[in-house]
Amino acid sequence: MDYLIAFLIGGAICALVQILMDQTKLQPGRIMVLLVCGGAILSAAGIYAPFKEWAGAGASVPLTGFGHTLFEGVKKSVDENGFLGIFKGGFTASAVGISTALVFGYLVSLVFKSKMKD
Repeated sequence: MDYLIAFLIGGAICALVQILMDQTKLQPGRIMVLLVCGGAILSAAGIYAPFKEWAGAGASVPLTGFGHTLFEGVKKSVDENGFLGIFKGGFTASAVGISTALVFGYLVSLVFKSKMKD
């Protein structure tokens, strides 16, 4: 049942984003920023944590989950380190995901050659 809920919630988030891309003139980069900021705002409001507990990977894998992770990391680091936690908390909380993205991005760049569009 957990897999079904994660699949449905993740699919619903992706479908809503696809509708947003099709119906507006927003560029994909701006939509990505909206998703990360939306996850952080929902986390600050106390809404995203219980939603993530219920939806599992369906809520933690999309970019809204990344925003939630950044917010939670900053919140924890500010409690422990004060003002400097604002700058270090997000990196500490999401270091594994960011590192993985960089490593696999590099490995894929070794396999495939980029081509300039004319």
